[in-house]
Amino acid sequence: MSFFEELKRRNVIRVGIAYAVTAWVLAQVAEFAFETFGAPEWVLRSVVVVLALGLPLALLFAWAFEMTPEGLKREKQVDRSVSITAQTGRKLDRAIIVVLLIAVAWFAWDKFYVVPKDAETAGATPHAATASKPLVAEKSVAVLPFVAMSSGPDDEYFADGLTEEILNSLAQLPELLVTARTSAFSFKGQDIPIQEIAAALGVRHVVEGSVRRSGDRMRVTAQLIRAEDGFHLWSENYDSSSADAISVQENIAEKIAVALDIVLDERRREIMRQAGLRDVEAFTLYQKGLDLYERAHGDIPMIAGLRQANEYFEQVMQRVPEYAQVYADHSDLYIHMLNNATGGAVDADVTEEDLASAYPAAIADYEAATRFARTDSARNLAELDLAFLSGNWRGLGGRIERAIANTGCQDGNWLPPVAHVAGYSDRYLAYSMEVLTCDPLRSLSWFNTARTALWAGDKEEALRLAREGTEIAPGAWLTMTLVRTLVANARYDEAAAEIEKRVQEEGLAHVLRTMIAAHEGDRARYEEHLETYLRERGSPNFWDVIVYAWGGHLAEAGRRAAEIDEKAFGPVLLWQITHWCTCGAPWDLEATPNFAARIRDGNIAWPPPSPLTFPLKDW
Repeated sequence: MSFFEELKRRNVIRVGIAYAVTAWVLAQVAEFAFETFGAPEWVLRSVVVVLALGLPLALLFAWAFEMTPEGLKREKQVDRSVSITAQTGRKLDRAIIVVLLIAVAWFAWDKFYVVPKDAETAGATPHAATASKPLVAEKSVAVLPFVAMSSGPDDEYFADGLTEEILNSLAQLPELLVTARTSAFSFKGQDIPIQEIAAALGVRHVVEGSVRRSGDRMRVTAQLIRAEDGFHLWSENYDSSSADAISVQENIAEKIAVALDIVLDERRREIMRQAGLRDVEAFTLYQKGLDLYERAHGDIPMIAGLRQANEYFEQVMQRVPEYAQVYADHSDLYIHMLNNATGGAVDADVTEEDLASAYPAAIADYEAATRFARTDSARNLAELDLAFLSGNWRGLGGRIERAIANTGCQDGNWLPPVAHVAGYSDRYLAYSMEVLTCDPLRSLSWFNTARTALWAGDKEEALRLAREGTEIAPGAWLTMTLVRTLVANARYDEAAAEIEKRVQEEGLAHVLRTMIAAHEGDRARYEEHLETYLRERGSPNFWDVIVYAWGGHLAEAGRRAAEIDEKAFGPVLLWQITHWCTCGAPWDLEATPNFAARIRDGNIAWPPPSPLTFPLKDW
């Protein structure tokens, strides 16, 4: 008898199968029970280890012993002529079937009952992202803005800076999902239950705290809360001087990581310590700059607001010159100046001297952001941004591939439009979804993901994302994407209704109405909307090439593109125009020799993909 046949005769194989299935069911039950009662993760891991170690013991036992009518005996003591192993095997078969049925029932209950129930609970909050978010990671946390309990002139900025330093430290741990600043800070000043906040952000844990300052003294209170039951996993008070804020921040971040069962060695601690600004005055100045930066993108005049923000950013650069993110923020002023001027718009408070220095200043900022990047992921993103803006498009495809191979929550300023026009939308979509998971209440996250789905050819998914995002985190750019995805799905009446409902700027409304008519192929209505747009737009701008291209006006589109191409920032703006057109080639490439040269240098396929079709456009 062969060894395999002997294993079968002694029911060793059946015992192994029965043990494995039973152990799996026990592990699932243990996971459910331990999670319900809040047991630490090491308890479940210990149970799994014990069950795994039991398998070889069970197999050895089945080999060495045999069940007989008189009870358990050593196998070598049993006369094979009276052995009942066949009967025992049939009993084992029935036992395996029963356990398998239990396992299937448990799997079905877990998949089709537990998850939808959780999703329904999460959807009850007004901020909750629903279908687009994956199951909540066990090791996930949001750091809410610490409350300033005193009313000094800089106390709120100080509290925000302390919060962001803690957030940045925790974000360096790859096994921990940390909600990005934009989404976490959206709850600032709101009295909302922790469970609702956690559901909206897709996390299992929340950090909250407060800061009180009096002269040079400060008192910081921080606590880590498990969202499902409100249980405090860790809390501590710190009484020290404001100058000790950095050490307090480091201690809080490390205590949170340990409480979440993340192993920290000295190398990891050092990475966490080096993540932020590590300068109390600098992180207060940075928060002041960020406040103005964010307001300049909606509440106050953009160029004036960004100038004021840069005054604070420049002070941060002087104090902490190696902090990469502040350079990317600082560059935004120059990019807006260049975009407006290159497209033909006139900013009354932007001088010729401003424009002459804007491009070199933007490049210098991105060079610094690349030089001081602290991780490979951040460096790959910064290098892509720098190459694109500087016109160094040779090897751009490789830079895109390295950037989208990153993991984590960072999304470069220029990665989405560069990836789409260069034909990487399908591969970028998973990356964009990961960023959305990290920052689910940021309108730009939904805008990028919905737009990526459209460029990747999934117009139904693009519409779903745009609609869901508009309910959760509305914004002007997301509204444009919602209109585009409705048009892509031939839902023209709904698109027109969304324009009337949500688009405040009349010039943009004319552009979108022109797009609808062009997509429908209605020449008369397109020309009517085009005439209205040209009459009311004022000076030539970014959209001229696009609206001409949608209606098939090749000569006019090429003429405006050629005017843009002659300017230093022209190729960058023409790439953006191509991206916003979503119509393939918006003009004849020969009309723009500078742009065409960079396209050839980068070995970039032309024409680019065409997410929308326009019957009036015949090239």
